[in-house]
Amino acid sequence: MPPRSAYIHVPFCRHRCGYCNFTLVAGRDGLIGAYLEAVERELSWLGEPRPVRTLFLGGGTPTHLPPADLDRLLTIARRWFLLEAGGEFSVEANPIDIDAARVEALARHGVSRISLGAQSFQPAKLRLLERDHSPEQIAAAVELCKPAIGSVSLDLIFGAPGETLDAWNDDLRQALALGPNHVSTYGLTFERGTSFWSRLQRGDLGRTDEEVERQMYESAIDALTAAGFEHYEVSNFARPGHRSRHNETYWTGGEFYAAGPGAARFLDGRREINHRSTTTYLQRVLSGKSPVAESEQLEPEDAARERLVFGMRRLQGVDCEAFERETGYSVQTLGGSALVEYQRHGLMELKDGSLRLTRKGLLVSDALWPAFLRS
Repeated sequence: MPPRSAYIHVPFCRHRCGYCNFTLVAGRDGLIGAYLEAVERELSWLGEPRPVRTLFLGGGTPTHLPPADLDRLLTIARRWFLLEAGGEFSVEANPIDIDAARVEALARHGVSRISLGAQSFQPAKLRLLERDHSPEQIAAAVELCKPAIGSVSLDLIFGAPGETLDAWNDDLRQALALGPNHVSTYGLTFERGTSFWSRLQRGDLGRTDEEVERQMYESAIDALTAAGFEHYEVSNFARPGHRSRHNETYWTGGEFYAAGPGAARFLDGRREINHRSTTTYLQRVLSGKSPVAESEQLEPEDAARERLVFGMRRLQGVDCEAFERETGYSVQTLGGSALVEYQRHGLMELKDGSLRLTRKGLLVSDALWPAFLRS
């Protein structure tokens, strides 16, 4: 089947947070007009509008665009990607950007899901993470979005330097009090190239103790599932009917369109990534040149291994019979001796024909995947 999902990357932000390594430009709003022209031109190379089930605008911060520019971007997106009835249209947002004009534009263009980068409700933690919003602005954004947009998601970060388990539990409590439909929880990571990485190397910041971080993750699982959320992916929790269908495209090995600086697409077994430099992307597209910086045709086994790893991130795991039928490779063959060891140590289990992580395996999942990606 042709792809039924599409992603558009919006690189603009007020500033770059210290932990962020995403493709973005801060303080360069003068490029917004050129960006909109470039995205429209890149999408025109599709030749004709494409029907999709999910459409996702991420960043950067899409809602950083002024209302008129946001309206134009949404118009471009809906022109080239024809969202089927009942389809999911997601937009990432910064709480500080949410106002009546932007919410009206989002709702008018059919946005059905908004993902708010809340990160924390603790003022000191927000300052440490270099966020520019307050806890009160998170609550105000949720209240504005709820009546107009069908599904509201909150992103939270745990494991910030100096954070206590009690403070994290308070973040969870305050998040639940706002009545979101979806919550994503991520342990803070220190990525090369970020200011947090440099500060870590200098000793200005320290990592959270692994045991405390484990307790925080388990506390999130317990609190959110007790509140009626389904833990459906390593970092994601949803009320019934509110899973991120777009992200499930990635986790199940589906193909997808993409546009914008740094955007990655997967079409006909080929993975392509646009230039991460926003200015290079603009220069290339506006001069009629391809923005692609990296391109790789995945060999069948490599594609199967990637699909296995992404699929194992979901709590329901991987249906072994369906996986072999659709990829030509068995889970047992790809997993090899590592799979045997993981099962022996209680990190994974084979149950009702599906291979899935155990609770114990969830706590160390990132350490398990390299063995599955090696042939």
